[in-house]
Amino acid sequence: MALTWKQKDLIEIGALSCDEMNTIFSVARQFKASAQHGSLPKSLLAGRTLVNLFLEPSTRTRLAFEVAAKKLQAEVITISGASSSLTKGESLRDTAQNMAALQADMIIMRHSASGAPNYLSQVVDIPIINGGDGAHAHPTQALLDAFTLIEQLGNIQGKKITILGDILYSRVARSNMECLLKLGAEVTIAGPSTLVPQGFAALGVRVCYDLRAALQDADAVMLLRIQHERQAATHFPSIGEYTSMFGLNQERAQWLKPDAIIMHPGPINRGVEIDSELADSNRSVILQQVTNGIMVRMACIHLCYAYHNGLPLQPEL
Repeated sequence: MALTWKQKDLIEIGALSCDEMNTIFSVARQFKASAQHGSLPKSLLAGRTLVNLFLEPSTRTRLAFEVAAKKLQAEVITISGASSSLTKGESLRDTAQNMAALQADMIIMRHSASGAPNYLSQVVDIPIINGGDGAHAHPTQALLDAFTLIEQLGNIQGKKITILGDILYSRVARSNMECLLKLGAEVTIAGPSTLVPQGFAALGVRVCYDLRAALQDADAVMLLRIQHERQAATHFPSIGEYTSMFGLNQERAQWLKPDAIIMHPGPINRGVEIDSELADSNRSVILQQVTNGIMVRMACIHLCYAYHNGLPLQPEL
């Protein structure tokens, strides 16, 4: 297929066309096939420097970007909030401009403030990839989830996907809703009414507070953890009560279709949103999501760098 990509930065799913998302999936597929054969691409990024500016805690996303960049033969520098001059009062603008002056070729950023990566993209002339900003967006997570769904289900068009848990505070949920709807899926969001406002229905999703109804026709269920760090107030009486009403256990898993798959972006709170037996079961694709996250992020890094520098979009494998 012809590759379509016109993005210097990757800030949110809304900026991408369906053709551009399919370009990411195509390139990720090529990288995955290459990795399975034990080879690395002849990367455009060999010798280039990527900065992982992670100003909010992360394990999977940070490591996946590090591994992705190294597989593309780039040098990677990871900076946390505690080790940056931001703790001394330096502005985000000055931090980013200094990184660019130090000849960084790309910044991958996670920040607790919604909109921070978009702001950064306007003050430096190097590609910015959003690794998660506040409760706003997490585009690479949505893209790797869609990539995993395509691998497992063959196609997303017309498939029924249920997102269950803390929708209100989840950047993963927001980006996934936008991504899956663009690709033609039917999306249901479910959980306590305090965390799943009816207003989300305006986006084109089904809002459901009956767990059985939300699960029984789903081709895939995507579980989300409770975002305690973003909540200013308690939205349900206790973790135990949330689990008793909306936790996915062996009994409730019987409401799912036999071939429905279980997803989770991590970190998992075992025994809260999902039982350990289900998280480790054959129908769980949680670890496949992690592996696919490397390939999808390789594709995003490659495409943003190639477009910004006027280089071929098609990787040389």
